[in-house]
Amino acid sequence: MDHNILNALSEITREKNIDKAIIIESLEAGLQSAARKKLGAEANIDAKVDPDSGEMTVERVMTVVDEVDDPDTDISLEEAEIEFGDEVEIGDEVRYPLTLSDFGRNAILVAKQILVQKVREAERAQIFEEFRDRVDEIIVGTVQQVDRGNVLVNLGRTEALMPYREQIKGERLGQGKTVRAYIIEVLDSVKGPQVILSRSHPGFLKALFHQEVPEIQEGIVTIKGVAREPGTRSKIAVSSNDDRVDPVGSCVGMKGSRVQAVTRELAGERVDIVPWSAEPSLLISRALSPAVVSNIILHRERNEATVIVNDDQLSKAIGKEGKNVRLAAKLTEWKIDLVSSREYNTRQRVREEMTMPLADLPGVTEELLVLLEAFAVMTIDDLADTPLERLAGIEGLDAEGADSLLATAQATRDELRRMIEKTVKSELEAEAAENEALFADDVFVNDDEADEVVDSEDIPIDKEAIFKDFPEGNVDKDAAESVEDDQEDEEKIDPFANTELED
Repeated sequence: MDHNILNALSEITREKNIDKAIIIESLEAGLQSAARKKLGAEANIDAKVDPDSGEMTVERVMTVVDEVDDPDTDISLEEAEIEFGDEVEIGDEVRYPLTLSDFGRNAILVAKQILVQKVREAERAQIFEEFRDRVDEIIVGTVQQVDRGNVLVNLGRTEALMPYREQIKGERLGQGKTVRAYIIEVLDSVKGPQVILSRSHPGFLKALFHQEVPEIQEGIVTIKGVAREPGTRSKIAVSSNDDRVDPVGSCVGMKGSRVQAVTRELAGERVDIVPWSAEPSLLISRALSPAVVSNIILHRERNEATVIVNDDQLSKAIGKEGKNVRLAAKLTEWKIDLVSSREYNTRQRVREEMTMPLADLPGVTEELLVLLEAFAVMTIDDLADTPLERLAGIEGLDAEGADSLLATAQATRDELRRMIEKTVKSELEAEAAENEALFADDVFVNDDEADEVVDSEDIPIDKEAIFKDFPEGNVDKDAAESVEDDQEDEEKIDPFANTELED
């Protein structure tokens, strides 16, 4: 029993966390290579390592032949009979036992290199399989190095890379800092497995809520959608499989403890939690919170929604730098056209005024108009959206005529839309100009500025001087006159004021 071999195998198994069978297989491959280094590259070598005793046996296997073609693998019958007796026959395999001392120093070094290489390959393969199964999970590591914006994270058995694009903007990750990140990909490269981490991925937010909310872990609450702008604001849509469980309340936690824990991990990123709905209009309305939506018009064929809000809600719906409406569009997967009530009403009125009947379109005759209406083509927009193949199937229209008619309809529709948008913009600008202040601020000056412009021909007006005698606020005229009358009555002399009454 070779205790040194057994101890070495056990130590490698513990340090590298590799199956002992893989280590033994690697050692056998190294012994075979060492023997071939000594006896020839084509030599047939059989190496065995006993996992219980640690005993190693290396044998050269040769085939008994009548005529030797390959001296590395064949042996003649005469030589075999001399070595192994008269019982051998042509076609038999004979084995020559070899000792490690027969290999030489160089051969032993080759065996060592192969063993190390095999162990390293096995370790890489095991690490790759381990982390590949952990994609979409959160992992904890230590920042090892920051190189040109990219962060190297030590995960214990391997290093992971967090590219600059996958980091939260403005967040500082110093060397030695413990960091939690989301595994988005594991690459099997020549240098070994490459684990790619992220803190800006939407999945990271989802995984954090999965850790913080027990109802999500148990499957009672489900996260239906996530939209992020890392470091600033995010939205998630949640639903509950149990009517007794409030999905939003579960994610918020007692006094906001759960959502605050997520926010702290995301460097103060604000998280909006909205209840999910299968009805798109309801989901869009909730996703635009805190703004109050007046009406939603869905265009399902284009996956677009026109959302109408009151003028005082428009800025809330848009959000700072457009974040609110942009995140709502990502969360709902609908293209959102956000307009104020005033703009929508103006647009509808202008569209009605500038609508062009289908009969006025060049190339549309009375007979063709009847045929188009039979195909449910009632307006220029309908005609512009009709596929060419369907249009060519109308009686009296060949392929060339259908193509020309479709091109005319599309060009007319686009031109009408441009004219409508231009008119709407012009009317809104005119309306905004009418609502401007009666006096511009630059016509007023204060007392200090008034002294500097006394000699000027265009003397600005002193606002305080103009309005100094005006009462503050709105004073009712009748009430003012009543006050004056009361004051006059008090000033009148009472004829009985100084007269004593006699009994």
